[in-house]
Amino acid sequence: MTLTDYPPPNSERSDTADVTPVLLAVIDIGTTSIRMSIAQRDETGDIHELDTLKRPADLGKDAFTKGSLQRETIEECVNVLLDYRRVLDEYGFSPEDKLRVVATNAVREAQNRLAFLDRIFVATGFSVDLIEDAEVNRLAYLGVQPYIARNHHLNDATTLVIEIGGGSTDILSLTEGIVSQSHSYRLGSLRLGETLQLFRMAQDKRLPLLNDHIRRIVERIHVDFPSATRTELIALGSEARFAASHLIPDWKHDCSTTIPIQELENFTEDIIASAPDDLVRNFNITFIEAETLGITLSVYLHIARCYDLKHIHVSDSTLRDGLLTELALDGAWTDDFRNLVIRSAIDLGSRYHFNETHALHTAHLCNLLFTELRHVHRLPMKYELILSIAALLHDVGYIVSDRSHHKHSMYLIMNSTLFGMSKMDLLLIALVARYHRRANPKPLHDGYATLDSQSRIAVSQMAAILRTADALDRSARQRISNFSCSQDGHYFIITVPEVKELSLEQLALNEKGTLFENVFGMSILLRSG
Repeated sequence: MTLTDYPPPNSERSDTADVTPVLLAVIDIGTTSIRMSIAQRDETGDIHELDTLKRPADLGKDAFTKGSLQRETIEECVNVLLDYRRVLDEYGFSPEDKLRVVATNAVREAQNRLAFLDRIFVATGFSVDLIEDAEVNRLAYLGVQPYIARNHHLNDATTLVIEIGGGSTDILSLTEGIVSQSHSYRLGSLRLGETLQLFRMAQDKRLPLLNDHIRRIVERIHVDFPSATRTELIALGSEARFAASHLIPDWKHDCSTTIPIQELENFTEDIIASAPDDLVRNFNITFIEAETLGITLSVYLHIARCYDLKHIHVSDSTLRDGLLTELALDGAWTDDFRNLVIRSAIDLGSRYHFNETHALHTAHLCNLLFTELRHVHRLPMKYELILSIAALLHDVGYIVSDRSHHKHSMYLIMNSTLFGMSKMDLLLIALVARYHRRANPKPLHDGYATLDSQSRIAVSQMAAILRTADALDRSARQRISNFSCSQDGHYFIITVPEVKELSLEQLALNEKGTLFENVFGMSILLRSG
């Protein structure tokens, strides 16, 4: 039995049939460039790309060498974004249309990132989201999923989806098309070049130092993602697409392709042997792209050799494709994504030897209660998934100690990784699990004190629901699998059909119900139907 056998009742639909046509735009403030994609979502929910723009930016060099973004760099970004604002105006972009602006490693790691975000907002009106590695991985999966669905042979292998950016390398491992593991490494072409001072080194001395450093990091990757019976590699990123466009002359950029490893190795050697000025002149690329191109291709090559691959897949998917897909879905989390997160949580719980049957059933009861109380809590549907994950993991702390196991659960969750869940999501999950028993949330509690008022209320509401669900399965025998709810004055009545003896559960509700009363203003009564 899995939680997907208990679908959340009356959940919001993730399809986009019969929707109003709107313009969509995403801006990605990256390590070496700022890119914008503009698309339109039609009446059927299909996305049609209208335009793509790209301008160079030296954000990574500032962040990785100086620790902060220089004023000149910030103003260059402002000018680029003002140009993009004018382009959006020319397309007739309106408040009803959808826009998201994101920034990755370079801005996130800069000491003056808040000043940068404020300056961008004041100058352009753009509110920039700093996206974490977990969201990057989720967006990468959204972007590459159609390619995997079209190529069924990938389901029979362990497929590594890899993107090497300027500041980091992100890897997803998929088994039977489902994400089984994800990780991000501080191994990026620009970061690596600056760390090793390759850009200030003679051409003939670069290669041995570069290969030695990459080899040591790739060995770590191989330990984290051990070889399977058959491994396939899907390379994302502009550098991989650049190589494919030159090695496969008839390649169409609206689809994916494969590159033989030997051809990629010959091409990479030619790139590394060329001076950046020559690359700029011969390939019409920017100077910063010329500096980092050979490094990026070398990393892809080393990873492919490590897994003894004869070819790699090159996907046309980008981070912006994933962002456009999410915008088209109005920010809803699809059933596929929900199932991936649940699987990741079950895998985590298994590592801590949790009671899977009780955990799954408690999550099921939480889903039912979340729906029954929707008119009272008024929480967005994303919190239904956060509550489900907290229910799955609320008892993992038992592996540390029976005593205060709820606090141990919080610690373990906060120091774990769940696919697609940001640090804030993990904090909310950990707090809800922590409050499934004993003390109610207090302003001075670690983690809880850092939340804004809306998140504090959400945690209290979800914890009250989790306590109720946990009490309904006090016997851990799944005696109650369905119920109906009603409200009578200050009483929230749960009527259970086909179960006559409910004294154990009612006693548990009496012990755990204080938080529910405080949050929702109702006492819980349990009745046999």
